[in-house]
Amino acid sequence: MPPTSAPARSAHWLWPPLLLLGVVTATLAWLFIALLSGRQAGWMAVLVALELGFMLRLGNLRGGLLRVALTLLGTVLVALAANWGIASAYLGGSLGLDPWESALRMGPFMAFTLVQLANGVAEWLWLGVALVIGWWIAR
Repeated sequence: MPPTSAPARSAHWLWPPLLLLGVVTATLAWLFIALLSGRQAGWMAVLVALELGFMLRLGNLRGGLLRVALTLLGTVLVALAANWGIASAYLGGSLGLDPWESALRMGPFMAFTLVQLANGVAEWLWLGVALVIGWWIAR
């Protein structure tokens, strides 16, 4: 009797939880490294783009426009969330608030102003490099 082959099951549903896991862990890692070092740690954007690209690849999301868009959007989202968290931690620390309380009370204008003051040319260059690397990894 010839062996029968079972159809291979594809697990295309794995990429959303892996993307969420990558976004959350990358944001927390960037936040902790920046707060421990006392710097913005703009180089973390490159690691975020690599992590998200590889997480989507690991989650069996096919290469193409969707994977590139999710990697780039996730990288920008993590950069925004991490910078918001860094600004709220520094502002909340001086006001006697916990970082999460300060993050909820800080408005977008205040966050935008603090992020502009804290980030220099190097951080914007790192974000640009991260977007190029994220595009290359995710394609």
